[in-house]
Amino acid sequence: MSGERVVITGMGIWSCLGKDLTEVEASLRAGRSGIGFDPVRKELGYRSALTGIVAMPELKGVLSRRQRVGMAEEAYYAYESTAQAFKQAGLEGDIFKKEAVGILFGNDSSALAVVESVDAMRRKKDTTLLGSGAIFQAMNSTVTMNLATIFGLRGINFTVSGACASGSHAIGMGYLLVKQGLQRIVLCGGAQEVNPIAFGSFDGIGAFSVRESDPTKASRPFDKDRDGLVPSGGAASLIVESLSSARERGAPILAEIMGYGFSSNGVHISDPDINGQVRALNMALEMAGMGASDIGYINAHATSTPLGDRVEAQAIDQVFGASRPFVSSTKSMTGHECWMAGASEIVYCLLMMHGGFLAPNINFEGADEASERLNIVQRTTDHRTDVMLSNSFGFGGTNSTLIIKRHDG
Repeated sequence: MSGERVVITGMGIWSCLGKDLTEVEASLRAGRSGIGFDPVRKELGYRSALTGIVAMPELKGVLSRRQRVGMAEEAYYAYESTAQAFKQAGLEGDIFKKEAVGILFGNDSSALAVVESVDAMRRKKDTTLLGSGAIFQAMNSTVTMNLATIFGLRGINFTVSGACASGSHAIGMGYLLVKQGLQRIVLCGGAQEVNPIAFGSFDGIGAFSVRESDPTKASRPFDKDRDGLVPSGGAASLIVESLSSARERGAPILAEIMGYGFSSNGVHISDPDINGQVRALNMALEMAGMGASDIGYINAHATSTPLGDRVEAQAIDQVFGASRPFVSSTKSMTGHECWMAGASEIVYCLLMMHGGFLAPNINFEGADEASERLNIVQRTTDHRTDVMLSNSFGFGGTNSTLIIKRHDG
């Protein structure tokens, strides 16, 4: 696919593994889990009180009250990760007046804000008492509308809603826009609220691990004894930019985006499908002009559900069985960061690429018949990897695959 070459010039993260790149890299290297037990969930009737433990940012004194009042929980996380990414990319001050910087963020819920508004309306019997920020908090586009306003972004501006592939699709769409010359710089990312209100329905269908006796052992991607995922969240931001723009600005180039593969299963609303996943994988490879043997590491979607991990392992084996690249799921440490995951896992990949290591798939104690065919990283491994692939799959059968490559000039 011809057109502009597309690079990543900045990144930021706010997750259960840490509040910035340095803290998160340390957690990845140590194989340190960010999962804990939330007693509030038990009080609400949850089967599982397990969750990623994510600190709430303190933005009082950083942003004005007028700016904060329309921000939902996930927008707080996204502000922090975006401020980090802009700083690393050297995007500050007058640049936003000179350059039409765009924003594409993955987000597929703002449940807490909606529930709080409805509760207030029932209690007060007067919609005028809901507050002027309620509508902006309750909309799925709470992240993009707030960040675009706060930072003065004048390019593309909308939210990508694609379930647990949202963050990945946001990066993929940003990549395509820059590649086609329609944008020079796009802020891309994903954000996920972590509050109990957001996850009640997931718990209700039995999606979560109930291994509450040892929270850090609960998320077990590819392990034969896995019993469900652990919800988590936060935000991750990446600056997606044309190579020509990056060179013109003298910006740091963290990696080049080589390919974006996408597909829809068109089969079942919640069950995965090997054919759809394989199509996304092959599309990404074709767009990148690469073969399976060019991929050195795969950050798997694997959320620790019995069916989901099995199908993905089969898809990876079908495409990469001959070359057997390293595979791990950072969700073993983070839990499933849902709408954020596709973006945060690119950040995790970049930290590994530049740090010269591969993060472990912790809690992998025994393979099943599908995962035994994969080359799973079981402990932190020092290894130079030049090309990495990240999978993200979501409800509704949406699939996204991204390929990034080390940039050597």
